[in-house]
Amino acid sequence: MTQQNLSYSCPVVSVVIPMYNVEKYIATSLKSVLAQTWQHFEVICVDDGGSDDTLDIVNSFNDPRIRVVSQKNRGLAGARNTGIAEARGHYVALLDADDFWAPEKLEQHVLHLNRNEQVGISYSASWFVDEDGNSMGIGQFPKLTDVDAKHIFCRNPIGNGSAPVIRRELLEEIKTSRWEGSHLRHFWFDERLRQSEDIEFWLRVALNTSWTFEGLAEPLTFYRVNAGGLSANLQKQFASWQFAVQQNTEGHEEFMQQWQSLAEAYQYRYLARRAVQSGNAKEAIRLSFKAIRTDYRVVAEEPQRTFLTCGCALLSVLPQSLYSKLESWFMHNVQQLNYGNK
Repeated sequence: MTQQNLSYSCPVVSVVIPMYNVEKYIATSLKSVLAQTWQHFEVICVDDGGSDDTLDIVNSFNDPRIRVVSQKNRGLAGARNTGIAEARGHYVALLDADDFWAPEKLEQHVLHLNRNEQVGISYSASWFVDEDGNSMGIGQFPKLTDVDAKHIFCRNPIGNGSAPVIRRELLEEIKTSRWEGSHLRHFWFDERLRQSEDIEFWLRVALNTSWTFEGLAEPLTFYRVNAGGLSANLQKQFASWQFAVQQNTEGHEEFMQQWQSLAEAYQYRYLARRAVQSGNAKEAIRLSFKAIRTDYRVVAEEPQRTFLTCGCALLSVLPQSLYSKLESWFMHNVQQLNYGNK
């Protein structure tokens, strides 16, 4: 039996790719999976009710490990849930359709999880790329070990939805189910959320299970920064984050009392950088200083990164050409200026 046939019949890893009008990116994403050094996988592409040529592109790949599941639009969380429910692998890797992976991604995570039975979620550092797939020279290089619920809540070291590989036992433990008509549907991600569904899930796992989060230092994920997404309503983003937090408050009131204001401060700081990137200088200044007012611990824990965020917010009132030069200097010369983390 060939390696490819073995991978198809008994995959070790199930790769779940939600798809909604991603014709521009899906080929790159799929090619990065098929080029993996670890070949014992299946790919579950969830068509979430899109209307462009995404399906035609996927169907042009002649590989039996690729399966397509179609549904009416349920959003990213709903598409992930459908894909996870279809998964047969011992590990489930999440990959957003506009992102892609380094060739060693799956191999490194499988080795990591096989060697560390207590690790439920293995993630990696990430590089940022622009809409054309070109490196932006910055990335997410998060805390890798000794990650507790406070770190998940305040800093989300996983960083993005294409970084984690999840152990099936964890997914079974955290799963909920309910009947939808005559069909029993399983849920992992909260489908009421169209943003912050990742942090809601990671926080729920951290607060309610004994599984460990642990990362790999090598940047194995390429996270695409979509310029259109940067201009999204920042208040709506924060409201979605608050709703995600509320879903995990019951039974964890003492934890929330200790850490929620600090987590809010980090969230404001993250949104301030989003405002800077989208050219909203006034909102960037407001949010950066609101972060400090909300909980001064954000300065005590990360003074350089916090003041750099404030500085970038203030400098963003400059003409765009001048600001871009200053931003480029900061990105390449100050390690702490990391636009992916809060």
